[in-house]
Amino acid sequence: MAYESKTAGKASDELFEAILALETVEECYRFFDDVCTIGEMVAIAQRFQVAKMLRKKATFNHIVAETGASTATISRVNRSLNYGSNGYNLILDRLAESEKPES
Repeated sequence: MAYESKTAGKASDELFEAILALETVEECYRFFDDVCTIGEMVAIAQRFQVAKMLRKKATFNHIVAETGASTATISRVNRSLNYGSNGYNLILDRLAESEKPES
C-alpha cells in the first residue's frame, strides 16, 4: 500500500521533486536559504539532531543540553520516531548504511 501524506498535493510534489534535484550540500544551502527563514532551518536541523540522538538512546536531559531543544520538541520528535510516518527512521537507516565500511 502506498503512503498517503496529509500534505500531499501538486505543490508539495513539485517541491519534493525540486529537492530531489539538488546535487550538493552547497546547492541545498542555496535552495533552503531562499525557501526557509533562518529560524525554520534552525528548527528543522535541530529536530534532525534530536532524532539522531533519540535513536542512540540519549536521555532527554542530555539532548536538551546538547541541542537546546525544548522537552516538548524532543517529545514530538520521539513520537514521530515511534508512531509517525517512518520518515526519520527511513533516512537515519540509509545514512547508517552509507557509513558502514565496505567489506
